[in-house]
Amino acid sequence: MSATYSVPVLFVPDLVVLPGMVVPIPLDDAAQATVDAARASESGKLLVAPRLDDRYPSHGVIASIVQLGRIPGGAQAAVIKGEQRAQIGSGTPGHGAALWVEVTEIDDPAPTEEATTLAAEYKKLVLAMLQRREAWQIIDAVNAMTEPSALADTSGYSSWLTDIQKRELLETPDVAERLRLLIDWTGEHIAETEVSDKIADDVRNGMEKQQKEFLLRQQLAAIRKELGEDEPEGADDYRGRVEAADLPENVREAALREVGKLERASDQSPEVSWIRTWLDTVLDLPWTTTTEDSTDIAGAREILDADHHGLDDVKDRIVEYLAVRSRRAQRGLQIVGGRGSGAVMVLAGPPGVGKTSLGESVARALGRKFVRVALGGVRDEAEIRGHRRTYVGALPGRIVRAIGEAGSMNPVVLLDEIDKVGSDFRGDPAAALLEVLDPAQNHTFRDHYLDLDLDLSDVLFLATANVIENIPSALLDRMELVTLDGYTEDDKVAIARDYLLPRQRDRAALDADEVEVTDDALREIAANYTREPGVRQFERLLAKALRKAATKLADSSEPGKVASITIDRDSLRDFLGRPRFTPESTERTAVPGVATGLAVTGMGGDVLFIEVNGVDGEPGLKLTGQLGDVMKESAQIALSYVRAHAQELGVDPESLNKTIHVHVPAGAVPKDGPSAGVTMVTALVSMATGRRVRAEVGMTGEVTLNGRVLPIGGVKQKLLAAQRNGLETVFIPHRNEPDLDDVRAEVLDALDVRPMTDVAEIVTAALEPAAADVGTAAA
Repeated sequence: MSATYSVPVLFVPDLVVLPGMVVPIPLDDAAQATVDAARASESGKLLVAPRLDDRYPSHGVIASIVQLGRIPGGAQAAVIKGEQRAQIGSGTPGHGAALWVEVTEIDDPAPTEEATTLAAEYKKLVLAMLQRREAWQIIDAVNAMTEPSALADTSGYSSWLTDIQKRELLETPDVAERLRLLIDWTGEHIAETEVSDKIADDVRNGMEKQQKEFLLRQQLAAIRKELGEDEPEGADDYRGRVEAADLPENVREAALREVGKLERASDQSPEVSWIRTWLDTVLDLPWTTTTEDSTDIAGAREILDADHHGLDDVKDRIVEYLAVRSRRAQRGLQIVGGRGSGAVMVLAGPPGVGKTSLGESVARALGRKFVRVALGGVRDEAEIRGHRRTYVGALPGRIVRAIGEAGSMNPVVLLDEIDKVGSDFRGDPAAALLEVLDPAQNHTFRDHYLDLDLDLSDVLFLATANVIENIPSALLDRMELVTLDGYTEDDKVAIARDYLLPRQRDRAALDADEVEVTDDALREIAANYTREPGVRQFERLLAKALRKAATKLADSSEPGKVASITIDRDSLRDFLGRPRFTPESTERTAVPGVATGLAVTGMGGDVLFIEVNGVDGEPGLKLTGQLGDVMKESAQIALSYVRAHAQELGVDPESLNKTIHVHVPAGAVPKDGPSAGVTMVTALVSMATGRRVRAEVGMTGEVTLNGRVLPIGGVKQKLLAAQRNGLETVFIPHRNEPDLDDVRAEVLDALDVRPMTDVAEIVTAALEPAAADVGTAAA
């Protein structure tokens, strides 16, 4: 039966005493009073209990005083030995300053089979811990223990248990429950210790390896010195540069491997120069450097408008790109990495419309670095992907060099003249560009020279091209097409006044008050001195006029020296000579058999005169003018259609039973495309009927054997060419009518655009009335 009696109580902070423990306890005034009361009592016992901040303790240990003395610091202390658990009851009256409480002893139950099994398992864990710490004397004492309760209470000495865990053991009378808690806690501690030891071993081994490498390097340096050899120049410097550089982990590991090869290589080895060049290239790349994009949408639009006139499509696309990035940034969404922005645009259009300079404006609007990569005439795949390092003179590809030149990982890269990329036995550069321009792949672009993954996902790629058909379809599929079709006459005047003239004045060192060019003169240059979709030739002519003006202003020997010059329409001939272009539609179509067609070339839209004549000889078709296969077929279809519908068209069939000669002037220029069918039919009917084609009429469209007008491409560019050449009426396929939405209003106002479905209707409207009809109408 458990005994109940009163004993003085000693509250101990930061210490939990379990039965069987022998511990020294420093004595303050309260502790000294408790010890004195215990020694004066009949039992000579006291209760040792933990001092708790949150509650009054419920359990303690009945202890006896083993010895009184002083600890090394000189303070009084008592050595006590815990003997038995006890449950604390209410306080009782006592003598002196000590606090007396009523306690009830808790007897240890007889060991059960479960407790014995748990004790054996716990003993294994404790022995494993002690062996790890090489505490052999304690191991013998633990091995000698057979009582489960006593074995469990030895945990009071365990440094890996917290005071809270020990308090829980004190308050757990059941031996099996105590052992289960200890097994769980000790197992967790052993696992943590193993991890910590492994980390410590790894750190120690790493330090030992570094020390070993340092020692070996010193020895190697000493050996080289004895042999009269110098240390490979820059080896230690490269290691320091790599370790100090801000590189991605995989790049750092690769660079350190190459540094190790450099340190081990002999000076006579050709590999040394390869490794140094490779390390210089890697260290010069901005692996972690990016520029912050501007989120000012209105400011970006102002920059684009200030740099370029018109081009609303591409400006809208750039502003949309900026708006999306701005919203993602405001909402804290990831902008870079992974699949990137996917912004890969190709600016397609004739020369001189501002494709290349537009790339610089885009970079300035975004606040990014700009770099241009010229692809015209590139035929070697290594120009894009780089050379293998084993080749002499190996270099990284143009994409990697562009990133290094830009100094950031998110520049605007302009791939100029992408339609002029060629291919030969050295590979196909256009195929190598597929990975570069594919937003789903370019986050792991691998250059052959670097042999490292390069993230291009946040690079804004812009490409320029003159002819879309020359771009491989697989490459074009990965880009967003934005067409720049050319400028109207009004556009050219505005561009010249606002952009070209100020720039050329600066280059000629002239002020605005010294030389003035009127709008009428600019319009005359656009109309009769240049016939181009862009403004490149326009700027050359302005530069020529200003040079002549500067010459006149600089000639101070003349008595009547002029202070300023005004270039107007009347004086333009003095500066530029005679006009280079005059309206020729009236002259060219003055005879039957000539029709004015519209075509698209690499230089933009243009007019195309088709001449047809019948000569004596075997019935057949003769084609000249360096025509392609498509235009040859168009001529054969046109002749077959006219012969089949001769009566409807008012054509004498006998007039076609001769050699029909179809000629397209400018025979040195190759011509092809599916848009000359209706023009050839009109020219054939004009020749056969003797009726001239109206000089102010132009037409475009392909024709079938049944006379249906098929749709074509490049409507906007063709209408711009019609306007430039002074045409008034243009026939287009009816199915191209929706394309008129992309044509500017002033072009549509200047032209009478008629969508047609039947070529017979075009012939009727395009030909002038026959002489008999004219006479009848006059009568």
